[in-house]
Amino acid sequence: MSIFSWLYGKGVAARNRAYDRGSLLAHTLQHPVVSVGNLSMGGSGKTPFVLALGKLLQERGVAFDILTRGYGRRDSKIRLVDEKTAQTVNSKSGATLYGDEPLLHAQKLHVPVIVGPDRYRSGQYAETLFSDVKPAHGLWLHLLDDGFQHRNLARDFDIVIVQPSDAAEKLLPDGRLREPLASLARADAIVLTEGATADNLPITKQHVWRVTRRIDLDVLPQPRPVRPLALCAIARPERFTLDLKAAGIEPVAQSIFADHHYFTAQDVASILNQAKKNDAECILTTEKDYVRLAPFRAEIEKSLRIFAIPLVMELIDPKNVMDIILGTVAERLRCRSAG
Repeated sequence: MSIFSWLYGKGVAARNRAYDRGSLLAHTLQHPVVSVGNLSMGGSGKTPFVLALGKLLQERGVAFDILTRGYGRRDSKIRLVDEKTAQTVNSKSGATLYGDEPLLHAQKLHVPVIVGPDRYRSGQYAETLFSDVKPAHGLWLHLLDDGFQHRNLARDFDIVIVQPSDAAEKLLPDGRLREPLASLARADAIVLTEGATADNLPITKQHVWRVTRRIDLDVLPQPRPVRPLALCAIARPERFTLDLKAAGIEPVAQSIFADHHYFTAQDVASILNQAKKNDAECILTTEKDYVRLAPFRAEIEKSLRIFAIPLVMELIDPKNVMDIILGTVAERLRCRSAG
């Protein structure tokens, strides 16, 4: 471990002790908070997991909003992304104002998404904005996206996604871990992605859940294209290509950019040139990249069709998962009211 990772780890540990001992206070919102987070930087599947969890909440009739930072956005104001905004926002400024993930959440779940660097203030904004809303089943909660390290906001249920590589990763900046594995001790539930195991994890009373992941190729025409160019700007781009190959699609070329890259006209010209050189018949990309490509999609479509391939996560035994989350939240709300 380098001196930089050692110092980083000391800083993380000191901050966590300050919250654990009450020296730093976590602020509590009126409505309950369910957090989804991870230990490492990017690529763990938080976005498809939030989508999956949101759909399960909707099936139970639970109303919710999403609080998120909007990673990569070029704006620091608290902003509301509702379904109408997500569908009609100016394509040239949408992702830069709100971030790609917030727009995707609003488009696919049809719920309000509040974007801001301070999730507590965003939650206060949401509770003021929706103070007159009366949920059909009496429960409204905040779904906190990428919230495990955001300890400024108290939560009523903490979910942490663990991927196989986490066990061998190092702390930043030597590796990708934002916190050591020992931090999992404060989680309520640990979600193991495919290939991850509970071996050597500090599991005591936490629930352990598993998920499956797959790409959904139903968006593609029949017969499926056999000569696509794979385009992505995500944390682990190799996963997208591997998923395509596992589904029987062999890209003729790959065009890879840095995570959350904002595409330019020059990028698009390069991508189309690469596609032409490799005789690609279409472009396949991720949903988040498709959002950030909005200003250029019409131009791309003049040459090639472009398809956004959804990544789908599914919880094993979702009924039990929802029973545990909602039961725990209800019990903690009762304790909060009694206290």
